[in-house]
Amino acid sequence: MSLVIRTRADSPDLKKAACSIEQAAWSDLGYLNYTRSGYELYTRLLEDFADYQLCLVDEARGYPVAVANCVPIKCSGLDELPAEGWDWLVENAAECQINGSANMLGALAVSVPSIYRSMGYARIMIRALLELSQRKGLNGLVVPVRPSSKAQHPTVSIDEYITWTDQENRPYDPWLRSHIYSGGKIVRPCERSMVVHEHIGFWENWSKRKFDCSGRYEVRGALVPVEIDLARNVGSYEEPNVWVAYAGSA
Repeated sequence: MSLVIRTRADSPDLKKAACSIEQAAWSDLGYLNYTRSGYELYTRLLEDFADYQLCLVDEARGYPVAVANCVPIKCSGLDELPAEGWDWLVENAAECQINGSANMLGALAVSVPSIYRSMGYARIMIRALLELSQRKGLNGLVVPVRPSSKAQHPTVSIDEYITWTDQENRPYDPWLRSHIYSGGKIVRPCERSMVVHEHIGFWENWSKRKFDCSGRYEVRGALVPVEIDLARNVGSYEEPNVWVAYAGSA
C-alpha cells in the first residue's frame, strides 16, 4: 500500500471522505459535538483551515485510511496551557483568525477507521502534524490527548490514571503511549477539556436509560461520570484530557 499525506483542501471528494471517516470514528461519542465551542465553531474552523486538515491517502484507491484535524493557535508557553483543553484550542483558533497571532499548532483529533487500526497509521498522523507545524513556520505542537482506555476506569482521577504503567513500565494508556513514543512529553491534565451541559433528555438519549434521581452516572464511552441535576434539568459532563507537547513547543 502506497500512502501519501494530503489535505482536505486538495479536492471535494477527499474532504467528503475525511468527514465521513471522522464522523464514523466518533459516532459513539456524538455527545462531544455539543461542547459550546465545538457546536459553534468547530465545523467552520475545519472549512477555513482546510489546508491544515490532514489525510493519509492510499494512492491505489484514492481514499484516506486516517485523518487528523488541527488548527493554528497562539500560546506563549506551556505554562499557559489551561484546564479547558480541546475547547480552549477551538476558541483560541477562532480568535487567531481575527488577529492573525497564531504561533503554534494545536491538534484536535486523529481518526482511523476500525479496519485500519493497529497498523501504525495514528503514529504516522502524529509525525505528519509535526511536519505541518514546521512547514507552517509554527513553534511546535500541543495536543489535549484523549486517553483512549480511561473510559474503562471512569471513577479514577485523571491525575492517578496518567501515573499508571504496564508490565514493561510504559504508559498504561495506549494513545498516551503512542504520543510518548512519538516524542511527546506529558505537561499536565486538562480537567475540563470538553464540557457538555445539556438537558436530562439529551443524556437519557445517549445513555439509553432514565435518570430518576440526581447523582453521578456512567455513560458508555465517557471518561468520567455525568453529573445529573434533576432539579435544574441539567446533566454536566467535564471530560479530562492530557496536555502533551512536542519538542519545539514554546
